[in-house]
Amino acid sequence: MFAAEKTFIESKIKAYLQSLEIEHAAIEFRQIPFSGEWGLAVPLFPLAAAEARTGKKINVPQRAQELAEGIKTYLGDDLGGFSHAEAVNGYLNLYFSTSTYAQRVIDTVLEQGAHYGCHPDRGETVMVEYSQPNTHKAFHVGHLRNVILGGSICRILECAGYKVIRANYLGDIGLHVIKWMWNYLKNHDGETPTEDHTHWMNQIYAEADRLFQDPENEAEVRALYARWNQRDPEILALWEKTRAWSLEGFDQIYHQLDEHFDRLYYESEVETAGVELVESLIASGLAQDERPEGPVIMDLDQILGTEDEYRVLVVLRSDSSSLYATKDLPLAIKKFEDYQLDKSIYVIDVRQSLYLKQIFKTLEIMGFEWADKLYHLAYELVNLPGNVTMASREGTVVLFDDLVREATRRAKAIVEEKNPELTETTKQEIAEAVALGAIKYTMLSRDNTKVVTFDWDAALDFNGQAAPYIQYAHVRAGSILRKAGQVLPELKVYPDELHKTEVDLIELMTRLPAEVYRAAEEYRPLIIANLSFEVARAFNDFYNSCQVLNAAPGIREFRLRLVAAAQQVLASSLRLLGIRAPSVM
Repeated sequence: MFAAEKTFIESKIKAYLQSLEIEHAAIEFRQIPFSGEWGLAVPLFPLAAAEARTGKKINVPQRAQELAEGIKTYLGDDLGGFSHAEAVNGYLNLYFSTSTYAQRVIDTVLEQGAHYGCHPDRGETVMVEYSQPNTHKAFHVGHLRNVILGGSICRILECAGYKVIRANYLGDIGLHVIKWMWNYLKNHDGETPTEDHTHWMNQIYAEADRLFQDPENEAEVRALYARWNQRDPEILALWEKTRAWSLEGFDQIYHQLDEHFDRLYYESEVETAGVELVESLIASGLAQDERPEGPVIMDLDQILGTEDEYRVLVVLRSDSSSLYATKDLPLAIKKFEDYQLDKSIYVIDVRQSLYLKQIFKTLEIMGFEWADKLYHLAYELVNLPGNVTMASREGTVVLFDDLVREATRRAKAIVEEKNPELTETTKQEIAEAVALGAIKYTMLSRDNTKVVTFDWDAALDFNGQAAPYIQYAHVRAGSILRKAGQVLPELKVYPDELHKTEVDLIELMTRLPAEVYRAAEEYRPLIIANLSFEVARAFNDFYNSCQVLNAAPGIREFRLRLVAAAQQVLASSLRLLGIRAPSVM
């Protein structure tokens, strides 16, 4: 935002140092913590320390202060956009006038629009694997935090300058699929999905899971599994047809959540490669084959000479059937064959931490240099009111659709109370945006490794730290701009004195680029969730303290531009969280 000013000052400092024949490295600029003035600081300690390393007998803090004072004197009044400078404790502090800073921030936000806060292309490619549902089963609340977290991470990484490949890895084979097909053939043959695909698929699966408890039924399921293993054409055709139904249901949910994927991987496409890979591990001596009495294992601690750190990884069952590890190893390899990746992120719940640590270490042992580019983004579970954890016991889970339906019902009641004059269609659209926003913000406004306990009153709070509060601030800003009834006014001269709420709002708006960078580096959407709330709160404080439409000439134009910039920052922050910013509520 202040590249020109930084370049000017940097050239002046380098000229000063050259005049003293002082070697210099890159000049660093730091944001000065706001306390009534905005500014940038240049620390001179690195230069003083570099001089000391050449053998000169100098006091580093004292020398840093001398350099700061010398540069200040050298600059004189030629500050290139800064209003004044100070040499304090080894730092050269450069300050902006209030009007200059406010104008630069607001104009930059308005000029860059939806791109404000984002960074140039880094030339790095990151794959984020998330969602990972099993076909033929429900999409429940336990899946929801994964897809919401993964989607937000992708948006933040893209804004931070990374090329992002969104990957989904679907469990389309295994006993759960065989059980579903058995029940379909036995009790539902010829039926087709209802409008809600996943709900229908889950009903058949839950029924199959109950029936499977009967030994006679289990024997029939095992017989069907044998036909699958023999690649019976009839069973393969049924699998392809029913898998397509399940994928259509997932697509309905992803569309509702505003998520999409660039690459779909399937367990079925890596299973054969996984079995072959295990055989190569046995041949190389890395894996121990204990079949048929036991499974194929890798004693990682024994291989590495560690104690109880990586333990034993089972890579193939005693009956030679595959496990997750059988398929996850070739999947990791395939990703790097398909793409030139600088990072491969796995969004998987915290309970799989040891397992993924084993997978990553196994790939390193196998000699893949890219193994250190694998990263497990762990997240905790979701509880519903009453502290009921979203487990995956079949037939007892809370489905995604049930949660969204209840959230929408509650949100619509609030919308009807606030805006009864809206059309029914508009009320429904707003209710859906508020409902999904409330769910997403609840998931993202907690640290990834903290359990989320879903609370309806907190999630749908229009006056607290919740998505509706932030969305409503965006709506309120838009309402002011519509009432202004004109194109956003240009303004050449900004006021020198600002109200405290204006200063606070501008200060928070400037943080978006740095917070995007930090959220991307730490894989923490919480950072953006917190900032969006702080901006919304600051905007509401400004709204309650300052006249806009009835302000004096000059002030009115400034405040309209401030409102427009704040609305843009709110919209951008919500977008990074995957939350819609409505125009009315």
